[in-house]
Amino acid sequence: MEAPLIREAHLLDQGIQALRDLLGPEWQVTQRPNKTKVFDASLEVQAEGDSVFTQLLVEATQVVPPRFVMDQLVPKMQLLREVNHYTNLLVIAPYISSQAQELLRRNGIAYLDLTGNVDVRVPRPAIIIHTVGAQKAPRSTPRETSRTTLAGVKAGRLVRLLADVPPPHRATDLHRTSTLSLPYVSRLLDTLEDQLLIRRKGRIITDVDWAQLLRARARETSLLSHGAYRGFLASNGVPAVLQQIAQLPKAYDGGLAAIDGLSVTGSYAAQRFVQVAVGGQLMLYMASWLNVDDVADELRLLPVTEGADVLLLNEPDSFVRRRSEFVDGVQYVAPSQAALDCLAGPGRMPAEGEALLDFMEAHPEEWRASKKVIGTPPLEH
Repeated sequence: MEAPLIREAHLLDQGIQALRDLLGPEWQVTQRPNKTKVFDASLEVQAEGDSVFTQLLVEATQVVPPRFVMDQLVPKMQLLREVNHYTNLLVIAPYISSQAQELLRRNGIAYLDLTGNVDVRVPRPAIIIHTVGAQKAPRSTPRETSRTTLAGVKAGRLVRLLADVPPPHRATDLHRTSTLSLPYVSRLLDTLEDQLLIRRKGRIITDVDWAQLLRARARETSLLSHGAYRGFLASNGVPAVLQQIAQLPKAYDGGLAAIDGLSVTGSYAAQRFVQVAVGGQLMLYMASWLNVDDVADELRLLPVTEGADVLLLNEPDSFVRRRSEFVDGVQYVAPSQAALDCLAGPGRMPAEGEALLDFMEAHPEEWRASKKVIGTPPLEH
């Protein structure tokens, strides 16, 4: 197994070479002796034939969680500015998330990740480099050791709870309501705190950045992952399908009603609140007790491989129906679920998701559960 120190050195070499490639042959990037060891490297950057140079102090790190930016990098940058206004801090990492990138830019810290996310701005000599690389962490990039991620069904449950119900929360409350194990909930909360998506005082969650939390969750998922759905053509149009759903029998096999197992998500769910565009594919979550062929027959849908206007999606977890609402006899997922699915969807759906987030921020009373105080049952089902 490769030692961590060697990996850091390799990362540093790759990052410095990437900077040289971006600047081009007219620039010299010279690594100076690193006497203090406070930083991983000291670079001198100078244009060919120019006596003016800038110094970049480099922090090479495997992961850059937002909390690391605020707690460690920002204080270092502030100290640098007090000592030497012309010295800059450059962070090199295999991958830097969009949230961490924003924090770094906001605090004047340069960054370079090995997927191509780069932002280096130096006033003298004039250097401005901004490139966009991967939006998601490649599988090959290292993750925080033993950290729980926002991917997976279990994380989706916790995200919905944190988004839908205002704090305060305790881990034990979230564990009880979500039915997730307490160790898992605790690990995921640690991750969310590192991402600055929640804030805690002691053991109490006092603040949730629910909009960023939904965005972060969406980046870890894909609504239309392979095998998760089937496409159909509505022979009489999508409006007729919605009317047929409202007329489905109230009882189905085993006493479970089909109408309760179908829930609208995606564009049509978002369009209840905002309208970026008209129409789109009708996406229906289908509960585990329903058979896709039976549902298609009931709704007079024709299976197609291209040009589908109705998608039947396998419901990944019954939690997607949490706090759903019937409108004109049709069940729609809650706004937080609709936003999540739009943000993780294809085409124009992420734009619809962002528009829905804007609406949700402006009208929290339209979708968030009422506040609960600690010591009472904390979360609504």
